[in-house]
Amino acid sequence: MPTDDKLPEGEDKAVAVQLMFDRIAHRYDLVNRLMTFRMDVGWRRRAVKALDLPRDAKVLDLACGTGDFCNDLMRFGLDPVGLDFSAGMLAAASTDAPLIRADALRLPVIGRSVDGITCGFALRNLTDLTCFFEETSRVLKPGGRIALLDVAEPPNPILRMGHKIYFGKIVPRIGALFSDQNAYKYLPKSVEYLPHPHDLLAGLRAVGFSDASRTLLGGGITQLFVGTLDR
Repeated sequence: MPTDDKLPEGEDKAVAVQLMFDRIAHRYDLVNRLMTFRMDVGWRRRAVKALDLPRDAKVLDLACGTGDFCNDLMRFGLDPVGLDFSAGMLAAASTDAPLIRADALRLPVIGRSVDGITCGFALRNLTDLTCFFEETSRVLKPGGRIALLDVAEPPNPILRMGHKIYFGKIVPRIGALFSDQNAYKYLPKSVEYLPHPHDLLAGLRAVGFSDASRTLLGGGITQLFVGTLDR
């Protein structure tokens, strides 16, 4: 993963992200717990609750990584399938849910076949969010639900300053100590890939999630997008 000020784009980004996640997979969960003080566990469970789906509903977890989200979905009685394009992450997975190596922009799933979709902290790593939103809309049944997590910047200026220091200075040091320094230097820079929240909501509404909403979690360092596909 490049560590200079210029972030990769297009196919270069896709290749760089895949190689990065292959490289950090074996310590990915440990570093997540450390750098979020285990708040990531609560964020995922909040997202699963926000899906508000009946027991045994079929849910795709896109960019599933090592299967944390899948495990939480199963704890709530749902039936998940995880998809990720990183072979390294799938090899390091610790879940009983079925896992498929696949690109979230080209899902090997028939249309109108699943009840819900989750995605944890991967929106900024995708090369085409419009395509991603279109794919979620294509594979969901009418009335299906999405719950998408990603990083955010706190609206409070004091919290935003503290978060910027922590994210930009401390997180790379944690990554260097326990995993890969370059990967965790990329992490704070990757926020630049995320469109403005209003644009993300507009993108979701444009593909049929007319009730799409955004909630800030963890004092504003994480955002949760939830929506229902129009019937």
